[in-house]
Amino acid sequence: MERYDFTTQRLYVAAGLAKGLRIALDKGQSNYLLNVLRMKSGARVLAFNGQDGEWLCELVAESRKSACLLALEQTRPQPHPGRLHYLFAPLKHARLDYMVQKAVEMGAAVLQPVLTQHTQASRVNVERMQANGLEAAEQCGILAIPQILEPEKLETLLGKWTTENEPDRRLVFCDESANDANTLDLITPLRGKPLSVLIGPEGGFSLQEREMLRALPFVTAIPLGPRILRADTAAVAALAVVQAAAGDWLK
Repeated sequence: MERYDFTTQRLYVAAGLAKGLRIALDKGQSNYLLNVLRMKSGARVLAFNGQDGEWLCELVAESRKSACLLALEQTRPQPHPGRLHYLFAPLKHARLDYMVQKAVEMGAAVLQPVLTQHTQASRVNVERMQANGLEAAEQCGILAIPQILEPEKLETLLGKWTTENEPDRRLVFCDESANDANTLDLITPLRGKPLSVLIGPEGGFSLQEREMLRALPFVTAIPLGPRILRADTAAVAALAVVQAAAGDWLK
């Protein structure tokens, strides 16, 4: 595993990164570094933008409320985009924040809210999801920026699956009724393929939705053990088992 520097403050910036560039910080970032962390000019900060890798930068305080970064050297190159997508029925507020953060930490490159028959929260704050994804990336040494998509109805998403995805992308559907199968036996054959993981709402998928999913050739239904899991717990469990059995945890 590549060594990360977790002792130096990391910061996401929207600007390009290259040796010698000065990167302006917004008011919130300047205030955080100068007044919350009480960092001084000359302090080191690791910056990333999701495109140019990670860069060691020098903090330059321009005033008590304004600062910029001077890019010194690249510490890590930008990795290839991840191929794991996370599809989920939206939850409410704090639990959705938690789910987004954990999905990004687990390596999800794309987050797609999916509206199902039993979805409890139909309105999704995409900007808030993006902020939570960036925070998770900053804290965990992740260089890729998760793509947050607008919510879509389950039927719509499935209807255009074969035209808008790679030909071999599989949808791993977490089905609480599939408790007679071995999860690893089902996931292991999917190694090497781009994968999407679908988690339903608190009330579960409807019978009609489960039948629709199971009838599709690109769908693999898996169980998540003998206990009923809350949706945010199921997210972590499903992403962990998929990454371990068929994802980027493999060596």
